[in-house]
Amino acid sequence: MYTRESQFEPVELIRASRLVVRVGRVLLTAGSGSYRVKSAMRSVGAALGMTSIHAQVTINEITATCHRGSIYRTEVAQTATIGVNSDRIRDIQNYCDNLPPADSEISGEDLAVRLNEVEAFLDEIEAKPHLYRDIANSFFAAVACAAFAFLNNGGLIEIGAVFLGAGLGQYTRRLMLHRGLNQLAVTMLAAAVASTVYLGITNGMYLAGWVDSIHESGYISSVLFLVPGFPLITAALDLSRLDFSAGLSRLAYALMIMISAALSVWAVSAVFGLNPVPPEPLPLSAEALFGFRLLASALGVWGFAMIFNSPWNVALIAALIGMVANTARLVMIDEGIFAQGAAFFAGLIVGILTNLLAPRLNIPRITVSVPAVVIMIPGAAGYRTIYYFNSGDTLQALTYGVEAIFVVIAVAIGLTFARSLTDRHWFDTVK
Repeated sequence: MYTRESQFEPVELIRASRLVVRVGRVLLTAGSGSYRVKSAMRSVGAALGMTSIHAQVTINEITATCHRGSIYRTEVAQTATIGVNSDRIRDIQNYCDNLPPADSEISGEDLAVRLNEVEAFLDEIEAKPHLYRDIANSFFAAVACAAFAFLNNGGLIEIGAVFLGAGLGQYTRRLMLHRGLNQLAVTMLAAAVASTVYLGITNGMYLAGWVDSIHESGYISSVLFLVPGFPLITAALDLSRLDFSAGLSRLAYALMIMISAALSVWAVSAVFGLNPVPPEPLPLSAEALFGFRLLASALGVWGFAMIFNSPWNVALIAALIGMVANTARLVMIDEGIFAQGAAFFAGLIVGILTNLLAPRLNIPRITVSVPAVVIMIPGAAGYRTIYYFNSGDTLQALTYGVEAIFVVIAVAIGLTFARSLTDRHWFDTVK
């Protein structure tokens, strides 16, 4: 005999648990770290009458058990989209932080009202378009990579060619991702477009006799918009809290993206017969170098923040913080401090300034701190590692690889140390 199972189910709990998981899934697709995803789910759960929420989060999956008294419900959600949307992170975090917890005696009618409110909010968030169109997003990537080109000792030729190559590479990337193509394949295609455009411009200028060399040193800067800064930094922060399922999955994703881009760059460089040797420092006075570093650091951070779909005010704050921290890092390296030590202090500066300013301005910390430190990630060293491994020069590859790994770790330690000083719950046991 057919039985109507729905009459035995706690319907409100089912709907509430689905909304809790949906909040986590939407926040996860925006690139937020595991700590913030779980915190938002607990806030929504408390507002909907849940007594506790236990969640396991990876980069694209959530397993959550929602308790209400003696009954509970477990759900699993997965998303195929992995990206970054700072505007969405800000909207969801601010909403969840302002949700009052439900009274233990909340009526069914009041609970239904809250369920409708949360559902309507999520519908609105998921329907909200990106702040900037593809062409604007490509311009931001071009600005960021052009700033990187200067910081990597590139001159005017390199900066101009990187600007065009990175812009076209990011535009290609956005078009392909919107069509649902595989991210790794899209990354390889975007890297090939960016580096080929760069090398096509510089080789054309050389053959025309306008320059006396092909300026090969800048082509790595043209693909630095592909550096997975958000996954790398959030992976390090998750691992610092011993959240291995989230941290390791994010780290694996970031490494796969970097390897895909690096293999594409290596293939293009092999066709052109190039070697990514670091260029010599620019012949600038100390005052001019300091000023241009400030400007390039600010523009680089601003560009990355805008790529991440940050509102203007968030991007400008990130740019100011990153300008101070990255310029201080470069000055420390010039003064003889080893790169890892300088990276730690720079990450500490970013963390302290972010933790002081972001809460006062009602801005999520991650939307400011990650763009501010992305410019410190040695993407060029990472790409050179893959290049030299493919070329059979293992010693040189290990040299660049170890440098890149320890700099990223040092930045993450600086951020974590600053966060632990300002957030007493940071090292709580993962729930």
